[in-house]
Amino acid sequence: TVSAKAEAGQHGFWDNYHNIFSLLDELPTIDNVDDVLTGYAEQGQYSPRGLEAVWPVYRDSQPQLPTGIAQALYTKFTNLSPLDRASALPLVLAFSDFDDSKEAWEKYDSISFRDLCIKLGVSKRFYEEAFEPMILTGLFAPGAECSAAAALGMAYFFVLKSQNSFDVRWCKGNIGALIFDPWVNYLKEKGVTFATSTRVQGFEMGNTNTISSVKCSKLEDGIEESVTLDADKVVFAVGGAALNAMVRNSPELSQYSEFRKFANLRGTGVLATRLYMDKVLDTPYSANACWGFDEGVGMTYFDITKLHGLNVNDESEDNEVSGSIIEIDYYHAASLLVMSDKDIVEKVKRDLDTILGTLSINAKILDAAIVRLPQAVNWYSPGSYKNMPDAQSTSIPNAFFCGDLVRSRHGSWSQEKAFVTGVEAANLILGRAEGSGIIPLSSDEPHVALGRTALSTAKTIVGMGDAKKAPSLVDFLW
Repeated sequence: TVSAKAEAGQHGFWDNYHNIFSLLDELPTIDNVDDVLTGYAEQGQYSPRGLEAVWPVYRDSQPQLPTGIAQALYTKFTNLSPLDRASALPLVLAFSDFDDSKEAWEKYDSISFRDLCIKLGVSKRFYEEAFEPMILTGLFAPGAECSAAAALGMAYFFVLKSQNSFDVRWCKGNIGALIFDPWVNYLKEKGVTFATSTRVQGFEMGNTNTISSVKCSKLEDGIEESVTLDADKVVFAVGGAALNAMVRNSPELSQYSEFRKFANLRGTGVLATRLYMDKVLDTPYSANACWGFDEGVGMTYFDITKLHGLNVNDESEDNEVSGSIIEIDYYHAASLLVMSDKDIVEKVKRDLDTILGTLSINAKILDAAIVRLPQAVNWYSPGSYKNMPDAQSTSIPNAFFCGDLVRSRHGSWSQEKAFVTGVEAANLILGRAEGSGIIPLSSDEPHVALGRTALSTAKTIVGMGDAKKAPSLVDFLW
């Protein structure tokens, strides 16, 4: 049967989520962060051939080494040769050249990450077995369809900022129930109103090119009614596909060229599934990335039983867990979303059987959960940077944007960036100083800073005193 419920995928808390960790520490609804987040643990990477790599707990790997060197030495690749791994060294030039500036984004956003790797001589095997899985699970699309700028920024933040960057903690339960629900209830007690089951239908403009109200439809007890919300400020905290749809269906927004470019933004699909097994599966790693099961589709699998600390040996009547709960999620998954529930469950079980062998083959599914999320995550395709919003609209003064699609110089990604850009929007609305209330990323490590300084100096010389006039690495490659 497919009757169980699941969240829309798992969300990790990586080492550089400084602002989110600070928020969790400050929330009055959480006594101790360790009550809601797991500790650090090794992570696996699988292909249909079996285990391909093990990511250690980098903070426990000694001695502490310069970033790049640490990941190369401490990550345990089971099949990649030293020669394949060495072929990635030319990417150091790209990471040195890409400084997250507007100019760097415009240059590197014009080509795909796969093309960048090919031009720099990365071996086909290393790209397909190391970089492609990282892009598929980090940016949710194949490297051939992802901006090189987005890939470099994401990889630097999640993997290469320091030795410990890829260390990750997971929520000990569903994030909605464990973190957000208590927080929402606390805010309600403070007088905050949440308009649930309410969908934006359009906007009304004032006399000064500002949004005066938001027209919505609200579904309550099966009855839909129209609701108008007066607005002083409007914050678009939505992804690319939702922003696209709002502009396409709103003449008030589409009259502005700034908003019309948002119609070029798009998302990619996610399929989240959970299998409730009849027995305990002794999985080697509780969190895993996978590749090679479907062409152009990213994949992760999690042992929810272990992450949530569920006691399968509890024989009390209240215990509903008799075996392992396994979550398998797929990214860039439009081709899978159209499958029937039955076919999806059978496919997920086949993939799990391939990964775990007889351990899974001998187990049966008692129940399953399926969540289809078409165009749910942002697609950072080549050329998309010019269509992304800034924190404040230039054409509608009281319109603001936040989310991981918003252009920001903070350097963070994913949930951390979404939170940071939310604070940036709040700072603009409240007239606070830029960066107020935001923890910046740590400085580049000395060898990274030295490489970037040396390259910048060389570009300044070539540019006759202006580094911006000098060609970038991308210009030489093309």
